Amino acid sequence: MTREFGFATRAVHVGQGIDKDSRAVRRPITLANSFAFPEDPEALASLGWSSVGINIYTRNGGVNQKYLEEKLASLHGAEDCVVLASGVAALHGLFFSLLRSGDHVVVADTTYIAVYRLLNELFPERFNITSTLVDASDPENVRAAMRPNTKLVHIEPIANPTVKITDVRAVAEIAHAGGALLSVDNTFSSPANQRPLEQGADFVVESLTKYINGHGDSLGGAVLGSAQLLSDIRLNSQVNVGGVISPFAAWLIMRGAATLPLRMERVNATALTVARWLEGFSGTRFVWYPGLESTPGHAVAAGEMSGFGGVIAFDFDISQEAHLEILQHFKVIVPAVSLGHDESLIAPMPPDDERMPLYPVPHQKGFFRFAIGLEDADDIIWDLEQAYRAVV
Repeated sequence: MTREFGFATRAVHVGQGIDKDSRAVRRPITLANSFAFPEDPEALASLGWSSVGINIYTRNGGVNQKYLEEKLASLHGAEDCVVLASGVAALHGLFFSLLRSGDHVVVADTTYIAVYRLLNELFPERFNITSTLVDASDPENVRAAMRPNTKLVHIEPIANPTVKITDVRAVAEIAHAGGALLSVDNTFSSPANQRPLEQGADFVVESLTKYINGHGDSLGGAVLGSAQLLSDIRLNSQVNVGGVISPFAAWLIMRGAATLPLRMERVNATALTVARWLEGFSGTRFVWYPGLESTPGHAVAAGEMSGFGGVIAFDFDISQEAHLEILQHFKVIVPAVSLGHDESLIAPMPPDDERMPLYPVPHQKGFFRFAIGLEDADDIIWDLEQAYRAVV
């Protein structure tokens, strides 16, 4: 008798198991960097120094990495998963392995800064790989940018840092019709809220550092997709570039992933409560959050996501100088970069950011990227209001 287990059950159990030696119910951290050759002569003869997926050398793939890859593939419904040292390592691994000189990429104009630098600076200058920035929230802009040599379209369903929303299904159809592949950075959603492979994407990238780890104490990244498409990424990113994740980091992320469903349920609910308060607060200049009907693209998000995540783009009606001063007045919220932590984090987006003209928000004074944590919603709201009152 078989059963298709639910998301929360798989988050707890996939990749876990009883340790054969100690009988511990938690997988241990395997810190070895080298493993004994197999005793079977045939298996030994088939080994190569670039072999991946077997225990030979941790740069070729570690034990804890393998367990984590199993869990993430299950959560995303993916055939395969490659876990690397950071989210940027995962992005680089995807682009470096897939793209060749002369290829063209269509990329969303509001995206993680590392993507912008890789595809608009590094790859054009060094590898003759060109890219076109488009407002992907309108899929027709993607269609208009497609070329005969377009190899890849790269988007974020919820863009960093403005939470601009893009329709994954619509863009997937356009990319495939043009003979290109679609990669989706799903970090702001996590597989608890959105699984882009089910919506037509060929690759999903996750910064495991964020929601999947959930504790602000480890770095990691993952690329998910078909085994065929991921084979080159696994070989190049691990063996040839050396972007392998450490066993301890993989173990920490494995631990955090078990509570992902519970944490995202809390984050989704709290973020919506806080966003609605900001929307009604007299001192708010604007607020964007996928769960608000007033946010452009809300209908798309509601149709493709089971929850809206924890990142809010907003601004108080304060001076440019007060955007930095207000950081000193928070009592609960922590002024810091990143997201997905147990504590709420806030980071000012300055008006002189090199990409700011691309941000489709009123940005003359800058704005805040606010990542909701696990605190009580009432305490977060209190902290926002008292900090605002301190600078006006």
